[in-house]
Amino acid sequence: MFLKNAWYVACRPEEIEGKPLGRQICGLKMVIYRGPENQAVALEDFCPHRGAPLSLGFVKDGNLVCGYHGLEMGCHGKTVAMPSQRVSAFPSIASYPVIERYGFIWVWPGDREKADPALMPVYEFFDNPAWAYGGGMYHVKANYQLMIDNLMDLSHETYVHSTSIGQPEIDETPCKTEVKGNKVFTSRFMENIKAPPFWRMAMRANGLDDNALVDRWQICQFTPPSHVMIDVGVALAGKGGFDAPDEDKVYSVVVDFITPETETSHWYFWGMARKFKTNDSALTYSIREGQGKIFAEDMDMLERQQSNILLHSGRRLLKLNIDAGGVNSRMVLDRLLAEENQA
Repeated sequence: MFLKNAWYVACRPEEIEGKPLGRQICGLKMVIYRGPENQAVALEDFCPHRGAPLSLGFVKDGNLVCGYHGLEMGCHGKTVAMPSQRVSAFPSIASYPVIERYGFIWVWPGDREKADPALMPVYEFFDNPAWAYGGGMYHVKANYQLMIDNLMDLSHETYVHSTSIGQPEIDETPCKTEVKGNKVFTSRFMENIKAPPFWRMAMRANGLDDNALVDRWQICQFTPPSHVMIDVGVALAGKGGFDAPDEDKVYSVVVDFITPETETSHWYFWGMARKFKTNDSALTYSIREGQGKIFAEDMDMLERQQSNILLHSGRRLLKLNIDAGGVNSRMVLDRLLAEENQA
């Protein structure tokens, strides 16, 4: 089950440059393309003539042309033309509200009447010269809630990411979980420790002594339907931790937009926004490459986890204190899904 009355990242703008894109979101097959005046459009990926995927066609003068028999669809899902045929009476196909923001194309797969741009999340680090951003996308063959669980419990870093961001102090430091309305927060603060390899690289890039002891923080925030932002960083020990002056720390936000595809797959749009050396494009590339490898490790684990769960579908998964962030995120989703289904 998916929460459909919500905004999801559908794709990046470059994915629809020059051709339509077929993408399944929340179980719905959509075609996304540039329509009139270069506006992003999302329609049902179904030609009303013979059922062919419209994503196999092309765009002409703002209309989507089916690649099977040349039927043309308007941006609102109405058939507008077909060579030598009368098609004006064809029923419309579904169209979905779209917003282009923060360098992504977002889609609302639910009730059109409830689609409100004001419900879009607000992030200070996009389109902001005080921040730099780099990221990518993975197609993950696992249920999207497994990714939320993974991101809301960072204790796995000690084991899955042992050569980059993991360290024993993560296991040794208690994690606090809070629920505030529809948002879930988990936080962990580690004091007077050595920085792991990834953060040592970041310290060097910002002119800090990478051998110095640091205070490290991880603050994860889940926001429905499936967005997880993680405040991460290290500061020179004793300088104030999270609140340390910029010159004494390296600080970033890990950006995770998780878009369900099916019950056992999702689109994972990942990235990192940082507030140091923002004009250093080489550093942006280096961080992106490093982060991509870290998330590839997550993807491998989650896909194997999903496979195992399917193989042992009757077995109950056990829960520990470290699972509180993911458990509470699922509880928020369950409540919102029940409300949506009753509306």
